[in-house]
Amino acid sequence: MRRPWIVWATGTAAFFFIAIALVISSSAQKPAQGNQSGYEDEPSTVRPNGLAALARQPRNYAERFQNSDVNSDSSSAAQSSSKSVTDYQPPEKVYLAHPSNYGERFSLDASGNAVSNQYLVVLHETVGSASSALNLFQTNHPNDNDQVSYHTLIGLDGTVYYVVPPEQRAFGAGNSTFRTATGEESVYTNPDFPSSVNNFAYHISLETPPDGQNNNSSSHSGYTQEQYQSLAWLLSRTTVPNDRITTHRAVDRSGSRSDPRSFESQRLLDLLNQYPGRAGL
Repeated sequence: MRRPWIVWATGTAAFFFIAIALVISSSAQKPAQGNQSGYEDEPSTVRPNGLAALARQPRNYAERFQNSDVNSDSSSAAQSSSKSVTDYQPPEKVYLAHPSNYGERFSLDASGNAVSNQYLVVLHETVGSASSALNLFQTNHPNDNDQVSYHTLIGLDGTVYYVVPPEQRAFGAGNSTFRTATGEESVYTNPDFPSSVNNFAYHISLETPPDGQNNNSSSHSGYTQEQYQSLAWLLSRTTVPNDRITTHRAVDRSGSRSDPRSFESQRLLDLLNQYPGRAGL
């Protein structure tokens, strides 16, 4: 059973430490929050498993960007539509989740075994509106069964909402595993719950179009061009290979998840592979 007050205290201390470290040195020789992910943190190997650029996104969330714009030009996505794919810059906002809805990434599983999985990107959809999902993530959930979050949410207009810092473990997929040619990847972090991919996953959710909300199965018009562009932009800032970009439906073991519905994988890859260095991943 997670203890929300402990998580809250730990998270608050970590964010203050990050803010102080950023003021002292913009170069940030080591991750300011400490090695919460359990991976090596020497300068040459920071975020070794693929989230290097994401880890350099705004780190002092609580102090500077809580519920606010990261860039003030909310029309930047529309203005960028006539430019090349790699010139695209989405609007960015931070809506930090309540600490009860995320935790640390562990270097040891619940049995004390070392884990060092390469990062995985898991794509989701909100089912409801972006605002309702963000409100849910910012609500205190003391009951483990109610806790939920994504790292990032992308609105219909392409706005990128940062919800959980990338070095933390979002609660995006419960009973889940990533299937590869060499076996399955899943980590037990709580002996009272099934193993999941959360410990090494970066969760991104797309806002569901109005005609597909509330799990409407008769209609789902798909995602906007701005959402695909913002998703490609976000993924271009990582070195997570294309074959480790997957969906909630693919990793789910319960048989109850089908998101993101109407997702066009090739449409994403066509955009993503235009970024320098991405095509070979």
